[in-house]
Amino acid sequence: MRTHEAIIDEQGRIRLLQPIKGGNRRRALVVVLDEAITSTDESAALSEDALADWNRPEEDSAWSHLQPAK
Repeated sequence: MRTHEAIIDEQGRIRLLQPIKGGNRRRALVVVLDEAITSTDESAALSEDALADWNRPEEDSAWSHLQPAK
């Protein structure tokens, strides 16, 4: 079982925040949380995929000279 985040828009459409890999049909269980999202939450969630390429050890190493000393 894998977990994927999604957003439900005002029309009730479910939009996955990441694509699901795998060619076979699969069953899904949808859990709707009672809390509403804010535009800040949605923007942050949507930008995670765009920034995922930066979340690698090689990137940390390449930019380490700009980090404050520990």
